[in-house]
Amino acid sequence: MRRITDAGELAPHYDLVVVGAGPAGLSAATEAAAAGASVLVADENLAPGGQIYRAVTRNTPEKQDFLGQDYWKGRAIAEAFSALAIDYAAATTVWNLDAAAGGEECASTGLTLGGVARMISARAVILATGAMERPMSVPGWTLPGVMSAGAAQIALKSVSGIPSGRIVLAGCGPLLYLLADQLLRAGAEIAALLDTADRKQRMAALRHLPDFLLSPYLAKGLSLLFSVRRQIKVISGVTQLAITGAGHAQSVRFQVGRRETTIAADCVLLHQGIIPGINLTSAAGCAIEWNDAQRAFQPRTDKHGRTSLSGLFSAGDGAGIGGAEHAAVSGRIAAVAALKDFGLLPPSEASSRLTELEKQRQVYRRGRAFLDALYRPARQFLAPSDPDTMVCRCEEVHAGTLRQVIALGVPGPNQLKTFLRCGMGPCQGRMCASTVTEIMAAERGISPAEIGTYRLRAPVKPLRLAELAALPQTPAAVFAVTGRALEHDSIEKKERTNDDTSHSDPHHAPRR
Repeated sequence: MRRITDAGELAPHYDLVVVGAGPAGLSAATEAAAAGASVLVADENLAPGGQIYRAVTRNTPEKQDFLGQDYWKGRAIAEAFSALAIDYAAATTVWNLDAAAGGEECASTGLTLGGVARMISARAVILATGAMERPMSVPGWTLPGVMSAGAAQIALKSVSGIPSGRIVLAGCGPLLYLLADQLLRAGAEIAALLDTADRKQRMAALRHLPDFLLSPYLAKGLSLLFSVRRQIKVISGVTQLAITGAGHAQSVRFQVGRRETTIAADCVLLHQGIIPGINLTSAAGCAIEWNDAQRAFQPRTDKHGRTSLSGLFSAGDGAGIGGAEHAAVSGRIAAVAALKDFGLLPPSEASSRLTELEKQRQVYRRGRAFLDALYRPARQFLAPSDPDTMVCRCEEVHAGTLRQVIALGVPGPNQLKTFLRCGMGPCQGRMCASTVTEIMAAERGISPAEIGTYRLRAPVKPLRLAELAALPQTPAAVFAVTGRALEHDSIEKKERTNDDTSHSDPHHAPRR
């Protein structure tokens, strides 16, 4: 692996660009590099691993044994990645992606490293952007002391950070129990775990139980449940939830049946499952479809990860939630398919490898339908009914305001933006998109598939105008903007000047 720390070290073209260095991205890059492809991996984090294996190259079982046995599986993936000739750009933001079009054979990726923007071309791009937590908008969720379970796990993996005081975990999903187990092993004080999963769906999950009994996740799941329930109070069947406090979280009020209870809390960790991170896929123009079993939108792909656009692939949880080991295999599948498409692997060899990998993937798919049904969020948490509940934190839009505007006949989430700016803040809808769709679907009495989600455009992450303006430009681009035809030599001189300036100007220091 060759670590890229300066944008000037990036090659202008690669066979394959991989976005994301989680299990899917690392495995895809490893597979492609082993076959002789030139590969660039661009990732926002400082080290490989993604969210699931965050800081796995720095942590040790002796000091962070509380993270659990499965976490250390990421060490082998990271080591295999590091052993090959792969360009790895950490702390890099990918803000644009254009598929090959108009006779072009390559896709184009816009990224920023060290405050310097570059456009990199590739014969194929694999989006291994992973998953994000589904927003859980409940009264009081924006109070200090309230965070997502994923954020708490980032702190735990990155710096062994443990929330102080009494912790209440609330929501549903396997991650909630995994985090509870990790926090308990690390010495945290957990007052209770409030399970909000839909009980009716849990009964429906039983029809998928036989398949789950053959799943490699069975033993791990049972072990987690027994361990957590043995050590802390787990309250199931929670139908209402609110966080209260003067200036910060102080207690959690919840309802089970007709009984309302309040628990004192210094820190509240919310979670109701994960959904594919589709912002970059959507902004690139890939077709997006609704997965009702996982209650989320995802890119439309074939069985090898090809999206609706030529040369663009989606792998791992960003293409549909399947877990870490499933993500690693799907990354390899996408890489082999890409190599086959641009002729770096003979069709017979690629087909044989794909058949082998597909068998592995089927093993990790077992039981997924059971988990999706077992931990399906209840409707009242998907579409909060309290009118004062904040939905869009960036623009401070409440559920009641959303419903008032929806009642005016707004066609969809994209038109809703023009009324309320909901989804136009710094997070670009990551923290409100699914809730907005769910509220609109509930109000209209139709499926979220008919409502749709935000239509995104580049840049999908904040980008300074100085970075955009300093990008190397072609003569055609300069003429389109200025109306003046410049000689090719003048363009090259301007590019060299921009490179020299970006390396010396203190205003181009990396953002923190």
